Amino acid sequence: MKPQFAVIGAGPAGLMAAEVLASHGQVTVFDRMPSPGRKFLMAGRGGLNLTHGEALETILGRYPHAAPALLRAVAAFSPQAVIDWCHGLGQESFVGSSGRVFPRAMKASPLLRAWLARLAAAGVVLRTRQDWRGWDETGALRFAGPAGESSFVADATVLALGGASWPRLGADGRWTQLLPPSAIAAWQPSNMGFAVAWSERFRTRFAGWPLKRVGLAFEGHTVLGEAMLTQAGIEGGAIYALSAPIRDAIAARGPVSLHIDLRPDLAHANLAARLRADRGSQSLSNFLRSKAGLSPVAIGLVQEALHAGASASLSDLIKALPLRLEAPAPIARAISSAGGLEWSALDDRFMIRSHPGVFAAGEMLDWEAPTGGYLLQACFSTGVAAARGAIAWLGATP
Repeated sequence: MKPQFAVIGAGPAGLMAAEVLASHGQVTVFDRMPSPGRKFLMAGRGGLNLTHGEALETILGRYPHAAPALLRAVAAFSPQAVIDWCHGLGQESFVGSSGRVFPRAMKASPLLRAWLARLAAAGVVLRTRQDWRGWDETGALRFAGPAGESSFVADATVLALGGASWPRLGADGRWTQLLPPSAIAAWQPSNMGFAVAWSERFRTRFAGWPLKRVGLAFEGHTVLGEAMLTQAGIEGGAIYALSAPIRDAIAARGPVSLHIDLRPDLAHANLAARLRADRGSQSLSNFLRSKAGLSPVAIGLVQEALHAGASASLSDLIKALPLRLEAPAPIARAISSAGGLEWSALDDRFMIRSHPGVFAAGEMLDWEAPTGGYLLQACFSTGVAAARGAIAWLGATP
């Protein structure tokens, strides 16, 4: 008889695991949401950044403090493998100017439809609205669904239960209650914004404004990019790139200061020379716009700093404006999460040591990466690795 595989979680890691398993047995995918791939579809709203076009060695360096097993998984199912897989679904891809790889359609829905169709053609069964409740006394998987409690006997199981960010899309981290507490690292937000105590005047005027082409610096880490000012603080790609060290610093010692270069394209000496001009009767706003070329929101940030008591020169403020970050945004608003199932709880096949025949993949594992395609890449790669581990384990079992 064909082996019976269960995959719990119909996100990118789970669906990728199902695809690998489908040629080795009967696969049933369970998900507690009414439809699969909800966070995948949300990611696609911005263009669906599948992976990155950097050299593999560079990409592996984007996973800070990563377990060797994660790096091996990404190397084994590499960015080129992701691109080939995408093309195999009839979805052409391209590399953007930033090196990020996107499907030509620039959205997730066509790719997900093609993927689900190919899985169905391979015999994969999808069961939605099935909330996993652990195992019964016989070792069968337990589920709660619209029709009540049910069980499923699997020869091997891949858990792809997600992290704890964006819980309304299906992953809320509750699965940690079903595994040994000693195997779980505490959840933390990753790729998130930070709270800033804006003045009411500034918040009313500039919440929702983008901050474009700026440089951000924090304790030796620097990045060029864009950010978005919000009612509660600041977020966006450049902030996310620095979010892990900022988060850890706040956890260690409380609020910290980020420094913003509002004119990274202009040398400090040249800027200072421009600002030595006689201001005359010009308002500060007009002077900064005409001499420093600042946007309205950048001028607002300089004025906010001055109102807060900053004593630095205008050129110093423009090149290194301090911004006090009070706390990370809640994990429910984070792009991704750190924490979850610790790598020490897995063997080299991605099998959970305390549960023979049960494997784990995706964001439920304790890793983090910046945005830029690295998140989906690792989900795809660990899904493949866990599936291959399950196949190898069954092959080694009498």
